[in-house]
Amino acid sequence: MGILDRIIKGDATVASFKRQLRNVLGFTPGKAVLYRTALTHRSVKDGADENNERLEYLGDAILSAIIADFLFKKYPYKEEGFLTEMRSKMVNRNQLNEIAIKMGLKKISNYNKFDSSLKMSQIFGNTLEAIVGAIYLDKGFLKTRQWVVERVIQPYLFLDDLENLEINHKNKLYGWANKNGKNLEFETLDERVEGGRRLFTVGAVVDGELLSQGKAYNKKDASQIAAQLALDKLGLSKLDTGDDAA
Repeated sequence: MGILDRIIKGDATVASFKRQLRNVLGFTPGKAVLYRTALTHRSVKDGADENNERLEYLGDAILSAIIADFLFKKYPYKEEGFLTEMRSKMVNRNQLNEIAIKMGLKKISNYNKFDSSLKMSQIFGNTLEAIVGAIYLDKGFLKTRQWVVERVIQPYLFLDDLENLEINHKNKLYGWANKNGKNLEFETLDERVEGGRRLFTVGAVVDGELLSQGKAYNKKDASQIAAQLALDKLGLSKLDTGDDAA
């Protein structure tokens, strides 16, 4: 294949990728390489300039700032504690992961599909944050804020529901345990390195019996997943805190 042929083929590939992104993101990107990096997990690319971890770091900060600004203007008379809690609910790792999947990011992400641990992790929420970072570098803050409001907050984050959402599953499970005279502990059941990162398995243990277990790349998320699964198992997931049936 000649140089001209390779150039033409490369241009066609970039054009196809941009069309794919437009279908998912709702706009045509300028710098395609930024979005390729944002969609690439470290399980397939180790280099800091090749995977999405740096963009995730940037996007996390940008997304948090945009949501803080949105909430500040949405709730002009609410106190700092309420605003902080609402922001936490909106950028909750499970929440972002679900949004990313519904948005279609999973289908176009580049990750090791043979790594079973990735299927139960929150990497697509991380990818969403990386995409926010890419949009910021490509289009600037105002375009990024508009995109987050129109493509993330409005279609997926229903504020009335979030106001009443209990996201600290561990606290809710502790409340149930105390109310019923149960001894609840969260134990690290396993810790191993997979894909260059430590994967933790944490169990929710009630009166010495393993009730559920969760896996994540940090103990905090793993214990929250374990607590959520325990609440599901106990039939407490949809009950309001403080007024649970005995």
